[in-house]
Amino acid sequence: MAIHERAGQIAEQKDLVNISKLISLYYRLSPSAKEVTQQVTFGTSGHRGSAIKRSFNEAHLLAISQAVVDYRIEAGITGKLILGIDTHALSQPAAISVIEVLVANKVTVAIHENDGFTPTPVVSHAIVCANSQQDNSVAHLVDGLIVTPSHNPPQDGGIKYNPPHGGPAEGEITDWIQNRSNQYLANDLVGVKRIDYAQALLTEYVSAEDFITPYVNDLANVINMSAIADAKLHLGIDPLGGSGIHYWQPIADKYGLDITIVNNKVDPSFSFMPLDKDGKIRMDCSSPFAMAGLLQHKDQYDLCFGNDPDFDRHGIVCPGSGLMNPNHFLAVAIDYLVTHRPNWTDKMVIGKTLVSSAMIDKVCAMHDKQMSEVPVGFKWFVEGLANSSFAFGGEESAGAAFLRLDGSTWCTDKDGFILCLLAAEILAVTGKTPQQRYLELEREFGQSFYQRIDSPISLDNKARFAKITVASISATTLANDTITQKLTHAPGNGASIGGIKVVTDNGWFAARPSGTEALFKLYGESFVSQEHLQQLLKDAAIIVEQALAS
Repeated sequence: MAIHERAGQIAEQKDLVNISKLISLYYRLSPSAKEVTQQVTFGTSGHRGSAIKRSFNEAHLLAISQAVVDYRIEAGITGKLILGIDTHALSQPAAISVIEVLVANKVTVAIHENDGFTPTPVVSHAIVCANSQQDNSVAHLVDGLIVTPSHNPPQDGGIKYNPPHGGPAEGEITDWIQNRSNQYLANDLVGVKRIDYAQALLTEYVSAEDFITPYVNDLANVINMSAIADAKLHLGIDPLGGSGIHYWQPIADKYGLDITIVNNKVDPSFSFMPLDKDGKIRMDCSSPFAMAGLLQHKDQYDLCFGNDPDFDRHGIVCPGSGLMNPNHFLAVAIDYLVTHRPNWTDKMVIGKTLVSSAMIDKVCAMHDKQMSEVPVGFKWFVEGLANSSFAFGGEESAGAAFLRLDGSTWCTDKDGFILCLLAAEILAVTGKTPQQRYLELEREFGQSFYQRIDSPISLDNKARFAKITVASISATTLANDTITQKLTHAPGNGASIGGIKVVTDNGWFAARPSGTEALFKLYGESFVSQEHLQQLLKDAAIIVEQALAS
């Protein structure tokens, strides 16, 4: 994909979505249950869409909310539901729709006081903490909904369900909610209970709570906060206008950290954002174009951090070198954690998605740590993090979480806060920035050349990905190297990867359809050269085309 001519430049008026029109369309446009693009579709991170395209409108949220209520009844869950909200324009009206349905069904909804924002990791942490204090009965367990489309553009909305384990819902749960939601849409919302929002707020079923203080106070149990304070690091933070913006100052105050918020704007049009590589406004903290504003400050601080709107992702900026590649930081984080968490047991597993860098494999082998390679989606790490058998779970898309210092569960969803603070801990304890440590790993294991390409795909071909078998892959070489593995299921847990992965001694590629868009994603990595990577990706495209055709 060609880089847009204004990528990395601050958005202009012509780039901004009309917020008042967007919210009006949320209420005025109704989806057609017969149109596939307008149905409820739970991908790897819940249902996402736009009011403009009739894929995220009031009817969707009413249907999804009632479906979640129905699921809770079926599962016997009667505890409160924590509602997280990010800063996208559609998140507030969507949250109102959710509250109207939940309260009508007599479900207690916990929201942050004063209509505040609540990030994804805070919801997960709160669920885990609440449920850890209960007995084995499911009856009063707490779960959550988070209204967010993650780093998607300002015109998008999203919602995801986290059951009582606190992490992203498993496929069988999201399928159940998706199907029930679409039944409600097809039946013109017959059976959906609803109460007026003003009335809902007067009931006993809306609980306004402070979610900031307990989360901030608990951080010392997952991060060596005193080491960061003692090192007197000067940290620069750009929340990218996201839901965690009001957390950083309490963190600084509680632990005596020197933190500067370099951008304190919250604006649903995200007009302060530099354009991403394709010219769209996208709050992607793993993109150097979207992070161009923070990168201007990289040499003024010991480290800089950025996060996406729901704060489940992290961007690490080091002086001199700039934004770290997410894969590189995952390798460094794992390398540090397994040598600086003495209370973690040797049996704990390191989890990675199968499209993450093979540098992680090399780090785990160096430290004699078991690694589990799973399909894309953080849901595959939830059980391991919940029962403390997984010490760490990370995705190549800059999302990860890990256990507390004592080896118990911190949260079961991606946590951008703790990954940023871990970067600071690494510098404080070792005297090296994460980038400096990564260069040491490269000197030991060789340089990694990694790339992801997103390409349009028809709905027909997108569906064919699920039917590919190992037998569909007839090639025996990749970039002139002998193919050693052909995978359609993840080696870590045997689950279908929804696509393919092909491995040689010098590199690999993986191909899978996007869970939310009409795209397929091609990932490749070479430990030889950039030229070898390009040949690998070129061969991979041919192999994928032949596999789909078969």
